[in-house]
Amino acid sequence: MSGPELPPELRGAYDTPQPDPSARRSGVSTGTRVLAIVIAAAVVLAAAGAGLAAGLGLLGGSDDSRGTDAGGVTAPASPAEPEEGATDAPSEGLAPYYSQSIDWADCGDGSGNLCGTLEVPVDYADPSGDSIEVAVLKVPAPADSRVGSLVVNPGGPGAPGTSYAAAGTNVFRPQLMDAYDLVGFDPRGTGSSDPVDCVSDSELDDFLAMDPDPDTDAEAQASVDALEDFFAGCVQNSDSLVGHVTTVETARDMDVLRAALGESTLDYLGASYGTKLGATYAELFPDRVGRFVLDGAVDVALSSRELSLGQAEGFERALTAYVTDCVENASGCFLGDTVDEGLQRIADFLAETDQNPLPTQDGRTLTEGNAFYGIITPLYVSDYWYLLTQGLQSAFQGDGTTLMLLADAYASRNTDGTYADNSAEAIYAINCLDDPASEPVSAIPGEMSDFLEASPTLGQVFAWGMLGCQGVQVTASEEAPEIDGAGAAPILVVGTTRDPATPYEWAQSLADELESGVLLTRDGDGHTAYNSGNDCIDTTIEDYLIDGVVPDDGTTC
Repeated sequence: MSGPELPPELRGAYDTPQPDPSARRSGVSTGTRVLAIVIAAAVVLAAAGAGLAAGLGLLGGSDDSRGTDAGGVTAPASPAEPEEGATDAPSEGLAPYYSQSIDWADCGDGSGNLCGTLEVPVDYADPSGDSIEVAVLKVPAPADSRVGSLVVNPGGPGAPGTSYAAAGTNVFRPQLMDAYDLVGFDPRGTGSSDPVDCVSDSELDDFLAMDPDPDTDAEAQASVDALEDFFAGCVQNSDSLVGHVTTVETARDMDVLRAALGESTLDYLGASYGTKLGATYAELFPDRVGRFVLDGAVDVALSSRELSLGQAEGFERALTAYVTDCVENASGCFLGDTVDEGLQRIADFLAETDQNPLPTQDGRTLTEGNAFYGIITPLYVSDYWYLLTQGLQSAFQGDGTTLMLLADAYASRNTDGTYADNSAEAIYAINCLDDPASEPVSAIPGEMSDFLEASPTLGQVFAWGMLGCQGVQVTASEEAPEIDGAGAAPILVVGTTRDPATPYEWAQSLADELESGVLLTRDGDGHTAYNSGNDCIDTTIEDYLIDGVVPDDGTTC
């Protein structure tokens, strides 16, 4: 396709705010910032976000000495060899799963990475029943510097972790790659792990393009109908796993993975939704927690409404930072002379696009729903604010192509109309199985004032997202636990002060909720903190993961 192209660093990323412009509870889906990874020639971003710039610098020799913080707390080791007790199963029925080893083989793409599968039960309450294979990928560390395995998750929920690990130096700094085998897995129901399928590619196009801010009763009902059709499709097009893709079950899969890796404790780096997954693991298996970094934290104690309000405020904060940068640093900001004028211009543009969608160079039309995704995508990484500027300037002149490209990147859509993965579908299936909360159409107007207070520019979209999970046809087999991680080793919770998708306040709360939580703050813009250009953050995280040095609670970079 001719016309504007995303820069290589933004192609193939995983990102996920997830306020669905048409009818999902927006706040619950959070992902991992616009990962700067090239996964294929396709443009993908995947409802989960990551954009981590490649890090520089060399580590002066990593070893297996395990450090302590100033208070004398020792972080547990990550052994280079399997430890005794690593394969002990929680129950006799799970013993066959815990005793397995992964048959690693070259991935065959010239990368030197190793691919394999992990067998897990569909239902942990019935381990003798059906099982599925979870796709796993390992980026081996040099043998002379390896200290263990680091399991990583990019968020979403729904983003494939194998692609996250395979991104290698585009996502992780050399320090970590020299010290750890990076191990990514596609969570059950995603990527290559029996992916959930809800709608066809063309139907997904229509679903994502729907009106995020219904103006009439008919438009609101269309959103409800679309949700019901979507969730009916999840059941019709997927197998029984669609009822077993909860965060709790994926956390249990991670413990089976830990055992298969031969590690007595799990070292883990999770971003965005990956922090919820990590916190859930810490609650279920506190004695198996090794060195945990939860970056771009989700407050696991909040209701879906509170999460939606928080994310509305977070995106407003990020959008305000973008407009402020334009007003203060541009000679004649194209949005207006003041921040208020700039924000109003964007709000007006969304309203105009609702009435008059814009043409694009591939023959599609940019709807308000597409425009919303196109606007929020570059907010994940401040380095890509210029893409938002380009997109808005072109759109103001009547061409929606650039914003559509950004919306496509958000949803993992390829230029040929296919989707690179199922992340845009899995996020709904997982979130609505975790928490099927929703509000009826009649309740949304009563929510509007609170959402507009949190986000005058985008609040209406987030309010309508409270329609949530209407039509979901499956229920979770296991209730999500309350989380405090009692008994776990120190867990490093990282927050960024102007994070759009996982507001900083969530990191503060999660660090308080986890009994062993240690808060690390990045003062900056964008979603997640590691490898985003802040050497203090990177060094602190790496010192913790590699050498076990636990920073002081409340450290700010």
